[in-house]
Amino acid sequence: MHEAPPTPAATTPAVPAEPLSHGLKQRHLTMLGLGGVIGAGLFVGSGAGIAVAGPAIVVSYLIAGALAMLVMRMLGEMSAAMPASGSFSVHAERALGRWAGFSVGWLYWFLLVVVLAVEATAAAQIAHGWVPAVEPWAWVLLFMVVFTSANLTAVKNFGEFEFWFASLKVGAIVVFLVLGGLAVFGLLPDTDPVGMANLTGQGGFLPNGWSGVVSGVLTVVFAFGGLEVVTIAAAETDDPARAVGRAVRSAVVRILFFYVGSMLVIVTVLPWTAQRAGLSPYVKVLDAIGVPSAGQIMNIVVFVALLSALNANLYGSSRMVFSLAERGEAPRGLLKVSGGGGTKSGGSGGSSGSSDQAGGVPRRAVLASVAFGFVSVLLNLLWPDTVFLYMLNSVGAVLLFVWALIAASQLRLRARLEHEAPEALTLRMWWFPYLTWVTLAGLLGVLVLMLTDDAARPQVLWSAGATALVLLVAVGRQRRERRASEQRSASTDR
Repeated sequence: MHEAPPTPAATTPAVPAEPLSHGLKQRHLTMLGLGGVIGAGLFVGSGAGIAVAGPAIVVSYLIAGALAMLVMRMLGEMSAAMPASGSFSVHAERALGRWAGFSVGWLYWFLLVVVLAVEATAAAQIAHGWVPAVEPWAWVLLFMVVFTSANLTAVKNFGEFEFWFASLKVGAIVVFLVLGGLAVFGLLPDTDPVGMANLTGQGGFLPNGWSGVVSGVLTVVFAFGGLEVVTIAAAETDDPARAVGRAVRSAVVRILFFYVGSMLVIVTVLPWTAQRAGLSPYVKVLDAIGVPSAGQIMNIVVFVALLSALNANLYGSSRMVFSLAERGEAPRGLLKVSGGGGTKSGGSGGSSGSSDQAGGVPRRAVLASVAFGFVSVLLNLLWPDTVFLYMLNSVGAVLLFVWALIAASQLRLRARLEHEAPEALTLRMWWFPYLTWVTLAGLLGVLVLMLTDDAARPQVLWSAGATALVLLVAVGRQRRERRASEQRSASTDR
C-alpha cells in the first residue's frame, strides 16, 4: 500500500522499496487526528488572535477551521482511495505530474524539519525553567535523542507516544471547556453568571470590525497545520483505506469544536482586552475562575504539546523523504528498511509479520530528517534573529501552498476515480467540485491578505522564493530525464 504506482506523467519508474510495517492501530490514528493540531499555537498563540479580533476571534477560527476541514476532507478522499506513505505528494504526482510530487514533497519535508527546531527549543526553555541547572541545549539534545530512538524502533512506539500525548491534550481541552462552561453560568464556587457582557462590551463583538476578523484568520490559520500527518500514518495500518476514512471523519468536526469552543469560553469568561500576544489566554481564564497553579498546569500541557509536535514532525518528515526515495526523487540509500515485522515485498495489504517487532522502519530516512533537524536547532540557538529567521520565513506560507496543491490534485483525481474506480471513493468530498474551488479561492485570498500585512509579507515572499527554487530543480530534473530518454531512444533506433 505504500508504493506509488508510476503515473502517466512519470518518465522513469518508481524505485522498488522494502515495505513499511503495519504497526499502527486505529486508536493511534484516531488520537493522532484529534491531538495532532492541538499544540502551542492554540494554548499560547491564540492570545495574539484575540488581541486583534476581540470576541470575533470565534469567527476567525470558524473560517480558518472550515478551510482546514475542507482540505482534510479532500485529502481523506484521496488517501482512502489510494493510501500511500507519501500521501499528498504521491497524489500530486498522480494528478499533476512528477514536478508536483517532487515539489510538494520536498517543501513539506523542509517545513517539518525547520519547525521541529522551534518546537525542540521552546520545549527546552520550559524544561530549563523547571530545572535551571540543565542548560537548554542539553534539553534539546535529550529530546532529540529520545524521539529519534523511538522513531528508529517499531512504528508502534511512535503511535503510543502520540496516543498518550494526544490523550493528555484532548483531556486538558475537555476539562477546560467544562470548567469554563460552569464559570459562564456561575456554577463554580465564588463565581457569578457572566452573561453576554464580555461579548458585547469593550467595543462590541467586532471591536476592530471585519478587518480584525481577517487579521485573526491570518494569525490562527497555521494552527491547523499538522492534520496531514494522519494520512501519512494511515499507510502503516492494517487497513489504510478504512483507517484514514474513520480518522478524518472523527477528527475534523471535533477539532473545530475544540478550537471554536475554547475561544468562545475564553472571550465569554474574560474581556478580550485582558488578553496579550505571547501570554496564554487559557492561563488567564483558569486563574480568573480560581484554579490553583494554573500557570504551571498549562506549562505542562504546552510542554507535552511541543514534544508531541516534535515527535509527529520527525515521523512525518521521515516518511515523506522515504516516499520521495521510492519514486526516485531522493537518494536511493534512504530506502533501507529495518528487518523484523512488516509485509513481504510486493504485498499491497495486510501485515504478514508481527507489528510488535521493530521491522519496516525507514531508519536512514529517520536519521536524515533528524540530522537536518539538529542543524536547524543549532541555527536557532546560534543565530535565531538572522539565519534561522530567514529559514523560518521561507516555510512560513508553505502550508498554504501544500493545501492548494492538495485541492488541485483532488480536482483531477476525483474525476479520474469516478471514471476508472468509483468503488474506491469510500469517503467523498462534499459538493464536488464547488467546495473544492471555494477552498482554492479561500487559500488564495489568505495569501493575498498576507501580502498586504507588514508582518506576514516576508513569510509569503520568502516561501514563494523557496517554492520557486524547488520548482526550478523539479523542472530541470524532468527535462534532463526527458533528454536522456530521447537520446536512448535515438540510439536504439540507429
